[in-house]
Parts: sequence; C-alpha cells; structure tokens
Amino acid sequence: MQKGIIGKKLGMTQIFDANGKVVPVTVIEAGPCTVVQKKTVESDGYQAVQLGFGEVSAKKVSKPAKGHFDKADAAPKKTLREFRLADISGMKVGDILKADVFAAGDRIDVVGTSKGKGYAGTIKRWNGHRLRESHGTGPVSRHAGSMGACSSPSRVYKGKKLPGHLGAERVTIQNLTVVKVDAENNLIAVKGAVPGPKGSVVCIQDSVKA
Repeated sequence: MQKGIIGKKLGMTQIFDANGKVVPVTVIEAGPCTVVQKKTVESDGYQAVQLGFGEVSAKKVSKPAKGHFDKADAAPKKTLREFRLADISGMKVGDILKADVFAAGDRIDVVGTSKGKGYAGTIKRWNGHRLRESHGTGPVSRHAGSMGACSSPSRVYKGKKLPGHLGAERVTIQNLTVVKVDAENNLIAVKGAVPGPKGSVVCIQDSVKA
C-alpha cells in the first residue's frame, strides 16, 4: 500500500548503524496528520487524500477554509497537501496518520522548497567556468560569456544560462532511505539531505523508482 505524510524539517545530525558506521541523517517531524478529505474517481475524476498538518488558530482561518474543516469534523490545520495514492480504501476522513506509517528501510521521495539564494550569477546558478584571469580578460572573468551569433539569428537563444533568481522552488529528492522511526515522538530520520531550511514543510511518500 502506498503511503504519504506531511512533516517539518528539524535539521541534520548523525547516528550510528548496527555496524557502528556513522550515517548522516535529516530529522523530520512527520505528523500527526489528519485526513481532511477523500477524493474519488466518481466525484473528482481521480483518487487522492488531502492531509492536514500543524495547528493554527481558528481566528486565522478564512470562512471557506473553516467550512472545509468543519465538514471533515477536524480542527483547522496550517498546511494542506494532497497525495495521489493507488489505494485509499483503508483511509477515512478524520483518521490520524503518524510517523509509524513508514518503517526503517523504506525507500521514499521527499518534496520541499529549496533555500532561496536571491539573484545569482551564472557561475553560482549554473556551475559555469570563469575565464582565465590573464592576457587581457579584463573585468569580465565571471560574466556569462558569448550571447550567441551576431547577424543570425540576431537574438539570444532560448534557454541560455544567464544570471537570475536562484532557489526558493519546489525540489524533489528521490530514493532516500528511512534509517530510523521514532513513533512516540513522531520523528523520522532520513539518510542524507532534504531540500529547504530548518522548520520548512516537506512531503514524504513512497519512492516512485524503488
């Protein structure tokens, strides 16, 4: 059965495995998440569940959102995310999902919003090479280089790697491994790094490639 949950990235640390090797892990506070809505092929044309995560004051919720939560008989949630799962027959509106939906050894995909790095040049943004700082390079050693041919086509080609806004976009890291699950405290330790700063919201679900 496919699984998914919303969590909050707490930060990175390291733990020791059974062989005494150090494993770098990201700790994620996964859940508890409430099933706020079920979408079915008959009513919506596809099959999915909407999960809610994080407490928020009822005063801060709009009237349409309040009606949405009242219909599910659930307390208002700060974050709503939808998971398209192959089988949702075992889930009901109002069910609580905790970190123990996953187990150590599971392969997962983690989706988050990467750290925003502002306006960046071509070297930082696209891993470009700089020019040799010799023989009259001048002040352009970190610039973008040639913009393309001159008379034809008389424009910059689409997709040219230029300076611009870097980061703060949706990123999916695939095929990570769950190293440890602490069901009591709703914590999941995932091997390696996941996108985003500490405190950011991430979505975890079964790996599509495993």
